[in-house]
Amino acid sequence: MPHRHDHAVRIGIGGPVGCGKTALTAALCRALRDELSVAVVTNDIYTTEDADFLRREAVLDPDRIVAVRTGCCPHTAIRDDITANLDAVEDLTARFDPDLVLVESGGDNLTATFSYGLVDRQIFVVDTAGGDDVPRKGGPGVAGADLLVVNKIDLAPLVGADVDRMAADAARVREGRPTVLTSVRTRPEVTEIADWVRARVAARAPAA
Repeated sequence: MPHRHDHAVRIGIGGPVGCGKTALTAALCRALRDELSVAVVTNDIYTTEDADFLRREAVLDPDRIVAVRTGCCPHTAIRDDITANLDAVEDLTARFDPDLVLVESGGDNLTATFSYGLVDRQIFVVDTAGGDDVPRKGGPGVAGADLLVVNKIDLAPLVGADVDRMAADAARVREGRPTVLTSVRTRPEVTEIADWVRARVAARAPAA
């Protein structure tokens, strides 16, 4: 990872459209804002919808939330040409000297991963409504992320998803990397995920 002068830990949050990335970002801001200095960069292709949602929810001071319009495939802006995101992160770190910067990707597919020139650690989010075969199929996002979040487990009975099978498949393809099964809607405190983030901040997220 390139040398940086700021101390902020940068955590990317990626995953398919509708999996709950913005809800998780909001929940983490609420859980951590009283103990850490937090800032957020959101990505949408053409709009600022996710940033607007976070501002409406008042999860942080509005100035700490910056929107990037990628104008291209979401993974391009977080992995292949990270300039716009990197500029947004560096501007936030210069203005606020945060402990933590969350970078939320636009909705993408299972191959979406962040450049480690942009973030220190990666969270990948999937949901039960997307199919309980998703962990088994793997892919760079599911298999390689530092933390996998299987969201919307409350919907599993309604869509015929087998949460136990998802957990077992995730354990197999992730080779020891942690997985959290949750519902951000029904468990908004996101305790396990917030604890994982706290630990990364405490350790200052040494490079993978």
